[in-house]
Amino acid sequence: FLSRMASRVFTRLTAKDSTLFVCDLQEKFRQNIVKFPEVVSVAARLVAAASTLEMPIIGTEQYPKGLGHLVPELNLPEKTPVFDKTKFSMCIPAVEQMLSPLPKSVILCGIEAHVCVLQTTLDLLEKGVAVHVVADATSSRSAVDRAFAFKQMERAGAILTTSECVILGLCGGSDHAKFKQIQKIIMTSAPDTGISLAHI
Repeated sequence: FLSRMASRVFTRLTAKDSTLFVCDLQEKFRQNIVKFPEVVSVAARLVAAASTLEMPIIGTEQYPKGLGHLVPELNLPEKTPVFDKTKFSMCIPAVEQMLSPLPKSVILCGIEAHVCVLQTTLDLLEKGVAVHVVADATSSRSAVDRAFAFKQMERAGAILTTSECVILGLCGGSDHAKFKQIQKIIMTSAPDTGISLAHI
């Protein structure tokens, strides 16, 4: 049991073994989510990095008929698979089929932290996937719900992290063949999305 937990906590990200999940950053949430524009901006940095590093990206939309589609600011690559869902978790059959075999790690961002992101995290952890929840690219309508969601996910075994930590970790060093392209993505600091250690 302890070795299994240790393997979760000390998982090192690599581009070849990781998939980026973008959860439900949809139009109808724009006015209701804490720091929505900033969270989307940070998520777009993750998308840009994953695209540069040729990593798989999967998006979902919760009931798009009523809540709209993923916001265009994410700049998802044209061929990114985006799945409709009504289940809170992103781990719906269509996504699971794409994830066969399962990646070692999933980098997860989106909304809402205490609902769809949390349920996705729990499902992935149960499947033995290391989950890196990008705190500055994840939010909720309520700051309280957001804060307690982070606590729950970390206690369940997820790794709470930041966009820059993830992006640079995927490179591994400045000797990476695409480091200059990655450097341009993070040249400007990520916007403040209202997270501090007091919230985690």
